[in-house]
Amino acid sequence: MKIPILSGIYTDNAPDFRISYPVNLHPVALANGIDDGYLAPADGLVEKGTGPGICRGAINWQNVCYRVMGSKLVSVAADGTVTVLADVGNDGKGARMDYGYAALPALYPTTKPQVLAIVSAGNLYYWDGTTLITVTDPTGTLGNPIDVVWIDGYFLTTDGDVVVSTDLLDSTNILPGAYEATDNDPDPITALVKMHNEVYVLNRNTIQVLANTGTPAAGTFTFSVVDGGKIIKGAVGTDACDEFYGDIAFVGGGRNEAPCVYLGANSSTQKISTREVDIVLEQYTEAQLAQVLVESRNDSGHEHLYIHLPDRTLVFDATATRELQRPIWFTLTSSIVGYGQYRGRYMVWAYDGWQVADSQSASVGVMDKTVGDHWGNPVRWEFGTSIVYGESRGALFSRLELVALTGRVTLGIDPIITTSYSVDGMSWSQDQGIRIGTTGNTKKRLAWFRQGHMRNWRIQRFRGDSQAHLTFARLEADLEGLAY
Repeated sequence: MKIPILSGIYTDNAPDFRISYPVNLHPVALANGIDDGYLAPADGLVEKGTGPGICRGAINWQNVCYRVMGSKLVSVAADGTVTVLADVGNDGKGARMDYGYAALPALYPTTKPQVLAIVSAGNLYYWDGTTLITVTDPTGTLGNPIDVVWIDGYFLTTDGDVVVSTDLLDSTNILPGAYEATDNDPDPITALVKMHNEVYVLNRNTIQVLANTGTPAAGTFTFSVVDGGKIIKGAVGTDACDEFYGDIAFVGGGRNEAPCVYLGANSSTQKISTREVDIVLEQYTEAQLAQVLVESRNDSGHEHLYIHLPDRTLVFDATATRELQRPIWFTLTSSIVGYGQYRGRYMVWAYDGWQVADSQSASVGVMDKTVGDHWGNPVRWEFGTSIVYGESRGALFSRLELVALTGRVTLGIDPIITTSYSVDGMSWSQDQGIRIGTTGNTKKRLAWFRQGHMRNWRIQRFRGDSQAHLTFARLEADLEGLAY
């Protein structure tokens, strides 16, 4: 019989049935003649260079990867060489960046150069490729900004209380007037996202939409609230949101609601977090969730949304969800045992590949499909099955076989993978291991024999590490019925 492997089941002390998502394996929806989908190894993280500090933000500007690492604005070349450009301060929080054309008459009296805007440590900076310009505001209207976007020739920033705009004729000046958070909701503004040539102002409990109407007098704030655009949910933190293929993806919720993961646009939201994801989110405090980083990545036919949590990363696959007609999530971790922080952050498509930074060191590198290690260290993978239910009848498991793509391991090693089973979803049998074969051994079959019995139902679990670089297409079981 075939046993599904794209997600599994376990139980907890509640008592409750829980979903176990694949760890460091991602589901792929592809009918291949063996099954309708399979589990492929998640991309490895390969070091290419070292910067002056831990990365706090990144962007592709003018075909160059720029990062804020520690207190420094840097550029990262295709070979991983890091060049320090300027000092932008470091308050330990994420740095936000956007780019656009700026009016800088003191430096460029006849042209409007394209600049990179950086918000870091409560300040707004422009980088024109050679010079760092610090924006100062004697009136205090700018405050200490936490986010910035560029739209229609203006840079809009927020300090958590108001949204303000730069002057169209001089981007170092802040216009009088502003959009105030209290116009929407008394909760603080957490982030700004530009989408469809509008600015979405994310509060903690609500989202308002601003558009450039140009109706106020020249030289004042020209953005007005879009009637009917309000969304009755908001984001928990500045980095807890990202544009996700025409929607805003964010972690948060409305008043008196537990945090969930939503897609929002056009005054409506769609909840994409499953019950299991919601239960995981509830394990963290509001302060911890406020530091969550949300990133999107379109790669190899997948639309992945990354929710970087303190001790793991949850990933939603929109493509597989549509094709398989059920929510598809998986988990990433950089741990060899249990869960630990996933150490890939601030993914940037540049130089024909995904550039990435380490969340725990100053390393920068690339995401690589041919390996599974993270920064040179092996990491674990794991997946479970749904319940094999005997309808009150017992069975002997005479054979289990994983149909897999073998023979792609590192030269000179023959890794071991293991399986164990549970008849209650909590306690597990002793792991039993088999070798998966050496490199080039593509005909190796992964089979276990004499795998015990069940009296009513049973769950199977499989484990290995990134040295066992495998893709799993199907699990087959040979059962012999028992009468109880």
